[in-house]
Amino acid sequence: MPAPQPARPIRELPDELISQIAAGEVIERPASVVRELLDNALDAGATQIAVRLLAGGVRLIAVEDDGSGIEAAQLPTALKRHATSKIASLDDLESVGTMGFRGEALAAIASVAETTLLSRTEGAGSAWQLQARTGELQQAARARGTTVQVKELFFSVPARRKFLKADATELAHCVEALRRHALARPDVGFALWHEGKLLEQWRAQPASLPPQQALARRMADVLGEDFLARSLPVAHEEGGVRVTGRAGLPDAARSRADQQYAWVNGRYVRDKVISHAARSAYEDVLHGHRQPVWLLHVQVDAARVDVNVHPTKIEVRFRDSRQVHQAVRHAVENALAASRAAQAGGAAAGGTASVERDTPDAAPASAHAGEQRPLTLHTAPHAARPAAWPPEPRVPPQRMAEAWVAMSAGPRHEINEPPAFPAQQTGEADGPEADSPEADGPLGRAVAQIHGVYVLAENAAGMVIVDMHAAHERIVYERMKAQLAASRVQSQPLLIPATFAATLQEAAAAEEHAATLALLGLEITPFSPKTLAVRAVPAPLAAGNPVALARAVLAELIQQGPLPEGSAVLQRAHHEILATMACHGAIRANRRLTLPEMNALLRQMEATDRADQCNHGRPTWRQLSMKELDALFLRGR
Repeated sequence: MPAPQPARPIRELPDELISQIAAGEVIERPASVVRELLDNALDAGATQIAVRLLAGGVRLIAVEDDGSGIEAAQLPTALKRHATSKIASLDDLESVGTMGFRGEALAAIASVAETTLLSRTEGAGSAWQLQARTGELQQAARARGTTVQVKELFFSVPARRKFLKADATELAHCVEALRRHALARPDVGFALWHEGKLLEQWRAQPASLPPQQALARRMADVLGEDFLARSLPVAHEEGGVRVTGRAGLPDAARSRADQQYAWVNGRYVRDKVISHAARSAYEDVLHGHRQPVWLLHVQVDAARVDVNVHPTKIEVRFRDSRQVHQAVRHAVENALAASRAAQAGGAAAGGTASVERDTPDAAPASAHAGEQRPLTLHTAPHAARPAAWPPEPRVPPQRMAEAWVAMSAGPRHEINEPPAFPAQQTGEADGPEADSPEADGPLGRAVAQIHGVYVLAENAAGMVIVDMHAAHERIVYERMKAQLAASRVQSQPLLIPATFAATLQEAAAAEEHAATLALLGLEITPFSPKTLAVRAVPAPLAAGNPVALARAVLAELIQQGPLPEGSAVLQRAHHEILATMACHGAIRANRRLTLPEMNALLRQMEATDRADQCNHGRPTWRQLSMKELDALFLRGR
């Protein structure tokens, strides 16, 4: 054991050492300095901010703004610890409406770097410059606003400087800090210079633009037009919490969570409540372990959020986190619910401009168990067509949809015995307008089926390719979710119960979860000590295999175990079971569909929420524009 050290007297630390200790919490790297100085500039009412860096910010960080400035007499006070103009009492602290408020940043920066303040207020005869280390104050030339220069970061604490990364890495962090502020304030212009070269410049959006439009333009400038094309607008208010921004399409999900931005009252934060709420809204539409993209602005009464949680001010605490969670989740869910299939006709489907073939490992093997791909291509189960194909009888979309629902819920039809559809009514309009693809719907008109797996359709934009099993799976799933939310899933009694040999676990799960099974539209009862009987199945799945369905649901219940009633976990568990049921009940590959059935599927997709992805997050359809089709054949070259 080491020898005990002699007792030392307790004494007060010198102010400079106290500031350097505090700086370790506030200033981690050059990006921390950029963040703090940008906060001060925005609080001063700046409309134009320029950031100049040398060596990634290690040698120099200069932030210039055109804000209100600091009076010459207050410049020395601005560098003192816990000196601020933002708050004056506990009431102010409990309802902070500014970016900065702790009064620590400038003092912490000055303790670990050579710092100079240069500022001029409106009406002042000249600007004044203060050297933090010497305290020398002298007149200087500058327009209204403030410039803070920080040279040789951590020169006074060499041990901290050793932990800095390469200049390129530190520069990337500084750019990210500027990007976060720019995305929060589209009304402010930002410019970033490095080694005398302009790296980024984002001009202030006109005050005449609506806030959402100004934010959209700034997002396009900062994150690129592709971000806008592959995201949906978010606008929702609930319980005094307003959520705006953009939610990325499930197809735009990334392998890393590097494009997930959240602000609370204009302050960029990393908050578990917001992140969990946004992530949970993607549960039904995200494939695998992909990370969704979002940019969310949360506005809440300043008195209902505590920003004094961490010295870096990047964490917050809500008075009612449950309410914020619900508002964020509902905001993102509402944005994702509207299917792009309902607006696909005019353009190339909101950014899904190319067909991407799934690789064999793109989805888990259990995602669509039982599918087989036949080697056939057909347009309809009829005999050979004549050379000039006559148009198929056109059935009103509503009647086709009814026929599709009947096909899904009624007895199973054999491949060569398609269900009967209403005959074409006389007196229907003829001519180009009636025959145009847009007359049928945004997803257009079905023209063929490939290998019993994909449906081809033509719409105003070009060609649509639909994975019929994935699409029907989503339709059935959303229908059962709606029934469950209303009361319970409607069940269809079986004329002859389907029996199967059950394991002890399956028999115990059927007895223990009888109420849950009934809620889901299933009735499974003991037939003998080792046999279970399926006596009723969900009405939307009446055409499926009742034994396979029962086994899949019981396996889910065994895995999940008992869940508390009324919890969100229970609702998610029910939805997972419904997703399994929908997968078993959806049409399979090798199922021949007539053209009316294919068109009915398209119309149902257009009317179904989240129809762009199946329950496992795979896309249900893709769009090929005429421009892309022409490029495949070098037309116009």
